[in-house]
Amino acid sequence: MRKTAILKNDLFLEHIPDFNHVESPDRLRIIYEQLEQPPLNKLFLYPDFAPASVEALELNHTKEHVMRVAGTAGKTFSSLDPDTQASPKSFDAACLAAGAVIGGMEMIVQGEADNGFALVRPPGHHAEAGRAMGFCLFNNVAVGARYGLQNLGLQRIAIIDWDLHHGNGTQNSFYSSKQVLYFSTHSYPYYPGSGSLGEVGAGEGEGFTVNVPLSGGQDDRAFARIFKEIIVPVTREYRPDFIIISAGFDTYFADPLGTMAVTEQGFACMTRQIVELAADICDGRLLVALEGGYNLRGLRDGVLAVLAELSGDPECPGKVDGATLQAIIDADREVPVIGQVRDIAKRYWSL
Repeated sequence: MRKTAILKNDLFLEHIPDFNHVESPDRLRIIYEQLEQPPLNKLFLYPDFAPASVEALELNHTKEHVMRVAGTAGKTFSSLDPDTQASPKSFDAACLAAGAVIGGMEMIVQGEADNGFALVRPPGHHAEAGRAMGFCLFNNVAVGARYGLQNLGLQRIAIIDWDLHHGNGTQNSFYSSKQVLYFSTHSYPYYPGSGSLGEVGAGEGEGFTVNVPLSGGQDDRAFARIFKEIIVPVTREYRPDFIIISAGFDTYFADPLGTMAVTEQGFACMTRQIVELAADICDGRLLVALEGGYNLRGLRDGVLAVLAELSGDPECPGKVDGATLQAIIDADREVPVIGQVRDIAKRYWSL
């Protein structure tokens, strides 16, 4: 069994955009309640961690943006974007969310945990260097990656974003860098409008952004094949020191914002492929960070399936049997975009 750290804190429940917002505290509450029950309360590490400092946030964000979000602290309601709001404790929660990614990476690099899951909110992958957007205040995984490169001795990091929506903020943070390999599988065209096949990076970063824009209705088998034929071989060739997953669960078949048809088995399948890859190429160093997912049952069950794969414990609730997962991986599901992605990626990678 692997030592899996879960980074959670009740402060994340204090970020309350408004009372009808889909990105609500209930998203974490339903997961946290499950984790308090046996055997889950004994299977994982539950470490303390600190908020990201202003200096850490400014590794990825402008000073003006950090101060703008800080200015919402204690205020009843602040609008940062047409669909992104802050409540009195949102700034504190956002700092702690970025700090959870940093803290999880530190634990894994130092050997205190094998892998981890930052169960945080607000989410982060839409947040740009100078702008909050798409429910996101700070870009948690981008801050963590910047911190890892500067302070943890990491040279190369792969970020795999399987959220329904393209992670525009994360892509833009590293678009000209070869130190971060960024993948995104996402509905397209859809919010936020970025993530086309032709977005491959620029300058030194050309080829280090791989977008897989998808039409609606893609299921477990489709995502498994994308991982098997594109994401795993390119990441293996890149050989990162660390892998981060931006895990959105809004590709779940019943998600209110969704267009996809993924089940908890699909989330387990994607995770298993990356867990096995990480074991082969970077000593298992893998951190998952929560992004979207708005069907509460689908979010809970998807998270449990991911945790079961991270831990490798057969007693973990949500564990999908190996034969079922292998059948999904081996299924010959037609995914036309794979050929288009491969044609572009072959300019940079041995596919």
